[in-house]
Amino acid sequence: MSKSISQRIAEELAVNESQISAAIGLLDDGATVPFISRYRKEVTGGLDDTQMRHIDERLRYLRELDERRAAILKSIAEQDKLNPALEQALLEADTKNRLEDLYLPYKPKRRTKAQIAREAGLEPLAEALLADPQQSPEALAESYLNPDQGIADIKAALDGARQILMERFAEDADLLARLRSFLLENALLASRLVPGKEAEGAKFRDYFEHTEPLATTPSHRALAMFRGRNEGFLQLDLLLDPEEKPGDAHPCEAMIADHWSIRDAGRAADRWLADSVRWTWRVKLLSHLQTDLLTQLRERAEQEAIGVFARNLKDLLLAAPAGAHVTIGLDPGLRTGVKLAVVDATGKVVDHGALFPHPPQKRTREASAELLRLIQKHGVELIAIGNGTASRETDKFVGDLLQEHPELNCRKVMVNESGASIYSASEFAAREFPDLDVTIRGAVSIARRLQDPLAELVKIDPKSIGVGQYQHDVSQVQLARQLDAVVEDCVNAVGVDVNTASVPLLARVSGLNQNLANNIVALRDQAGSFASRRDLLQVPRFGEKTFEQAAGFLRINNGSNPLDASAVHPESYPLVERIAERQQRSLSSLIGDSAFLRSVRPSDYVTEQVGLPTVLDILRELDKPGRDPRPEFRMASFQDGVEKIADLKPDMVLEGTVTNVTNFGAFVDIGVHQDGLVHISVLADRFIKDPHEVVKAGDVVKVKVMEVDLERKRIALSMRLNDKAQDAARQPGGRRQEPRGAGPKSAARGNATRKAASKGAEPSTALAAAFARARSDR
Repeated sequence: MSKSISQRIAEELAVNESQISAAIGLLDDGATVPFISRYRKEVTGGLDDTQMRHIDERLRYLRELDERRAAILKSIAEQDKLNPALEQALLEADTKNRLEDLYLPYKPKRRTKAQIAREAGLEPLAEALLADPQQSPEALAESYLNPDQGIADIKAALDGARQILMERFAEDADLLARLRSFLLENALLASRLVPGKEAEGAKFRDYFEHTEPLATTPSHRALAMFRGRNEGFLQLDLLLDPEEKPGDAHPCEAMIADHWSIRDAGRAADRWLADSVRWTWRVKLLSHLQTDLLTQLRERAEQEAIGVFARNLKDLLLAAPAGAHVTIGLDPGLRTGVKLAVVDATGKVVDHGALFPHPPQKRTREASAELLRLIQKHGVELIAIGNGTASRETDKFVGDLLQEHPELNCRKVMVNESGASIYSASEFAAREFPDLDVTIRGAVSIARRLQDPLAELVKIDPKSIGVGQYQHDVSQVQLARQLDAVVEDCVNAVGVDVNTASVPLLARVSGLNQNLANNIVALRDQAGSFASRRDLLQVPRFGEKTFEQAAGFLRINNGSNPLDASAVHPESYPLVERIAERQQRSLSSLIGDSAFLRSVRPSDYVTEQVGLPTVLDILRELDKPGRDPRPEFRMASFQDGVEKIADLKPDMVLEGTVTNVTNFGAFVDIGVHQDGLVHISVLADRFIKDPHEVVKAGDVVKVKVMEVDLERKRIALSMRLNDKAQDAARQPGGRRQEPRGAGPKSAARGNATRKAASKGAEPSTALAAAFARARSDR
């Protein structure tokens, strides 16, 4: 009997099926993942947001699988070919590949050579030769000649019979699964240069003559090779032996023969059947399975790349906020000048302009005087400098000014400006600042990004933030869905001040959307700040269901109820009031009183409606109401005199900010307009499988310069500060760790044929020769 969706997901997560069923029920009722994981722990048995995201994704996949299963069952039934065994196999298929393999023989298709042969009456000939190889193919074929059907001679009859067997062999679901599994485990992915494309495809030269095991090809290399193929510079193939030639017998032929009990025993039809097997592999299955496996590799690589992007985005969104400080945002430039915007502690623009301290204008003195005036006029505490063109020159200009005026209580910070230009030209920015130039809007975004990265970055399409790995090569639908989920989780983890939040930020709150966010801001602008969470019910289209989903994540500071500024959900207010009444205290006196809250026995307040997890969460929240999960703010200090790649010297130790983390290492901004790479092998003094074990986007780290390639603008860094630059040639330093050349080839050579032989196949003479050659190579 096939397993239900809840059973399958429960096994994957190693939890009780009842938990999954409860979670699915909540999702189907319209509850969001943040709401379920935060406020319905009793219902789901404490499933966290990561588990809930997995459930959400798998639920979508498995329901699509069930829809496709139903369509296939209906199609086969309409053909009157559905038998109990086939139906059971279809019901038990747990992947889309398996489902399509089972459907293959019954899938409506264009008229094939095999169908033509059946119409000519050749199926009994094919059946007879497969069932009894003792019979002579030529002698048996004489009785099937039919000139009216195009079967004029023995050759035509045997060719037709072969087409029937080839189609049958190629559409056997169990055989396809066996071959696919075998190739996935043993095949090598070979990348070769398309002849004549050396100069055009130079950026892919690492893959002009590259071979590695398919099963262990990392996502970043797979996507690089697929990009090379898509751009017409590389061709990709699957091999079992790097030195195999087009005419060589393939081990998969032996597996096909074994599956259909075909062997070379010197009988009359054995050679004809062996040839049928060979043609099945070369004509029907080779390209099909290669395409299938490369598609699987691409999908796996895409999922890993999307996962990397999602982790980096989460780290960036949850980066430490500098906080509510008057800030100047500088968008550096040379010819067009440095665009400037001053924002107050709430992010409101209070001044703006442009400075021209750099060539060609080089009005340094005038720019210094203007910047000093603005700092003094507005009481500026922070200066955010975008890290684009002319950023180091601007950083030095600001640094010189602050050094000349130590009395200023002001610090400069380099800010990652990725996506700022996207925001500047967006419809939302145009509505927010209709009278400001696009370039000034960019400076505003840079300033606000320092104050609160999350609140500013939600205004930008996540794909434009620039922390992805081959983000344009992956499924844009899946990428958008996963990144949207990350943004939603981050926004709701931090919480949103409903009286100051922008529309894009409010739209990411659990239960809300763009229209509701617009309605909230419109009512706020019209009637003033909300005094309590219940006031939100006055917002048009903001009903009780929406209130349930959103209220706990919306904060109202200095409102009529002190709990409105916390993550305590309004549905739990009666419980807090009961705690206060029992202790004869006011609600406000409970908040922040750690000693008292530690003395409360959670079990005393458990009811049928409120379980222990919720009580514990409430007590933790009362201890530190509205606590921000983000870390404390700190910034990297770039070394003076190091402003471009040419300034870098081996063995320099520098401080920098991690801008992106990939599967193969981390990129670090050290202030030279080009991020350096810390390869995974030199991220730590110990072995690590995943760079995220050590660093995340936004981290401030110390690195040592190991190697600089000025021509290719590549910088190899190490976080192992005891490493020496002269040893860089023996370190990966951004190159692949895996050996090139004979390493993976020799490891795989003969492996595939050896495993095929162990399956018990007795191949034909040609196949036996292939096995013998493989053994001799070993």
